[in-house]
Amino acid sequence: MENQANTKQTARGRWKLLAVIAVCAAPLLASYFMYYVVKPKGGETNYGTLLDARQYPIPSMASKQLDGSPATLADYRGKWVMLKVGPSDCQQDCQDQLFAMRQLRTMQGKAMDRVERVWLITDEQPLETMIMRVNDGTHMLRAPAAVVAKWLPVEQGERAADYVYLIDPLGNLMMRFPKGAVSSDTAKAGKVHKDIAKLLKASAIG
Repeated sequence: MENQANTKQTARGRWKLLAVIAVCAAPLLASYFMYYVVKPKGGETNYGTLLDARQYPIPSMASKQLDGSPATLADYRGKWVMLKVGPSDCQQDCQDQLFAMRQLRTMQGKAMDRVERVWLITDEQPLETMIMRVNDGTHMLRAPAAVVAKWLPVEQGERAADYVYLIDPLGNLMMRFPKGAVSSDTAKAGKVHKDIAKLLKASAIG
């Protein structure tokens, strides 16, 4: 009888845990459903490519801040994260991406604090002081290039550095914006802004 009671108690505990997880995840799942399944008025569609997070779980990697202290993408759980990757040698396209990310966050208005910007730097070379100053507010983490390359999905013949990705508040890689979309091209950036704004409006978390 005692064993049977313990078994029932354990089962109840598991169901309670599953219920808590379901309640926490429900708002985000509902926002995805409304955004991607229930068709928007006027036949509008999302500009970014929706990714299956189950295929691209964030890997464990020895990432760190510029001062060498440990830091991971998990540190930004609870926020929407615009993610770019690439080497420390930040040429014009790279600089345009970083600037556009800053502008896209500002364009969210009152919701801007729900969005973080992260740059995964895929080498150990020094970063130009001016790049750091101009992009104050962007979280810069060094991460192993090989791990990052295996994780992020790209189109054939392109690089992860060509894109900006979006991570949801639960830590799921869920969207990739087209090559060159997050750039000095205001028309394309406007479409990215619209995607992010719709997600923030539909989501009750983050």
